[in-house]
Amino acid sequence: MRRALCITILSAALVLSLAACSSNGNTEANHSSQQQSGTGAEGGDEPSEAAESYDPLGKYEQPITVTEVLSYRPPEEADALKGITPETNGYVKDLKEMLNIDLKYLWSVPTDQFEQKFSLAIASGDLPDVMQVDYNTFEKFKEQDMLADLSGVYPKYASSTLRKTIEADGGFALKSLTSDGKLLGLATSGEGVVQIVWIRSDWLKNLNLQPPATMDELETVAEAFVNNDPDQDGKADTYGISLNKNFLVGAWGFDARGAFYSYGSYPGAWIKGEDGRLAAGEIQPSTKAALARLQSWYKKGIIDKEFALKDENKASEDLVAGKVGISFGEWWYPNWPLNLNKDNDPKAEWIPLPLPSLDGKPGKTLISKSIGSIMVVNKKAEHPEAAIKMANFFQELSKPKYAVKDSPDFKGAKNGYIYLWFQPRFYYPKMFDEVMAAVSDAVDAKKETLDLADDFPGAGEAQSVFANAKKFFADPKDNSAWGMWFSRGARDGGVGLSKKIVDEKVTVYNEFYGPPTPTMIERGSSLNKLMAETFTKIIMGSAPVSEFDRFAESWKKLGGGDITEEVNDWYEKNAVKS
Repeated sequence: MRRALCITILSAALVLSLAACSSNGNTEANHSSQQQSGTGAEGGDEPSEAAESYDPLGKYEQPITVTEVLSYRPPEEADALKGITPETNGYVKDLKEMLNIDLKYLWSVPTDQFEQKFSLAIASGDLPDVMQVDYNTFEKFKEQDMLADLSGVYPKYASSTLRKTIEADGGFALKSLTSDGKLLGLATSGEGVVQIVWIRSDWLKNLNLQPPATMDELETVAEAFVNNDPDQDGKADTYGISLNKNFLVGAWGFDARGAFYSYGSYPGAWIKGEDGRLAAGEIQPSTKAALARLQSWYKKGIIDKEFALKDENKASEDLVAGKVGISFGEWWYPNWPLNLNKDNDPKAEWIPLPLPSLDGKPGKTLISKSIGSIMVVNKKAEHPEAAIKMANFFQELSKPKYAVKDSPDFKGAKNGYIYLWFQPRFYYPKMFDEVMAAVSDAVDAKKETLDLADDFPGAGEAQSVFANAKKFFADPKDNSAWGMWFSRGARDGGVGLSKKIVDEKVTVYNEFYGPPTPTMIERGSSLNKLMAETFTKIIMGSAPVSEFDRFAESWKKLGGGDITEEVNDWYEKNAVKS
């Protein structure tokens, strides 16, 4: 369920473990569960068209062929046109009609087979013209001098909409993908997903409690949720805070990241110290203090005694069943699983809160700089500028007039346009912020239709959220519609609060976003395992909090010290400094 939801999430994934670094930069893959790639002939960095003709959507006089490879899965839309294939996709048809580009797939495979197939293609050298790759592959291609220089074609052919999308980060992604003056790829960058607290506000009302603002207040509320029958059913069948066995390494929900962040602890992240060097969050004193708090929560029954046996889906079942009233998490929770909890209990109400403060200091969420899936062009490609024009094309077909289902211009799954099957595509990094603002304004103004500017990013998403907002206000019992509205549209909902936190800079940056270092590749998994096992034992009380000190020393000796040097060497040589 969560994995399907991730298809719509446009932010970059938080790097919460050393192992996660091995997939750093692959956030577009998380967004779409797709990867594509493509190739052509030797052409350098100059466009094939006349030098004076730089129309972002200019149609070629003679047809050209651009090759890609495709990772695909069935369309996510229930009303998708029957029998549609990647080759008959409406985007492919329109690309030919509008730009005279024939898009050909060298091969296409289901998503779970793509990595192996693409690895074989790399080994054989049988690569397409345009490829969508992660940061690690980009670095390999760069070292092997396989990539076309786009510095000549991007400024000339990128549309204003594409430039707004790519350069929304102030040029961070462009600088990161430029080597020796050559622009070797295009990507958007993200800053991860903000951690917040979701809490049962109806339980707060039942117990005459206020929303907690500090860590001590959160603990007081959580204890009340354990001991004071917050659901008023006369049974001792509730607990305070959701947790699962993957509470740090590989975490994506119902975990402990937010609790650690409130302590100024950022396991898996590399934080710049006062000396200017990057330090691993998992071995800092603040992490020990956070573990001590979690151990006390476990002893008090605030945390599920069986958390170490449950994965995310099992932990979410307790939320759905009304057994737990608090969860650290992200903006999307109302869309799942909180909407299902409301289905089971019509009285259930949830609100998001900022991370609790500690000792007068606000809980700061981790922001992980990351490069999204990277569009690269094979150095042998005959038309490197075509990749830019194809990206412009997708931006054009994402305009508002194509997103309204009852519009004659609508281009969607029901009439054969499967966006997940088309590359290259780029999404404005702050799209959800724009959607939230537009939908909230329309709802406040009691508008019947959502009118969007021609260059509005994410028009389809905005129309969907607005439609669900209207459904919810017409029928407050429609919890599916509530989930879409309160996660994405409401100013006091998930995206709304997350935006406020970022705008107010209640954040800490993970400064490492490079490829995995040699020692990470060799030792990262074992170090993550050591951390997970040690921290779990401490939380459950089978090891004392002082065991953290032994862990920190072992971490350094078993490879962490070498990783620290490698990370700082990368930071000194490659990081884009603000």
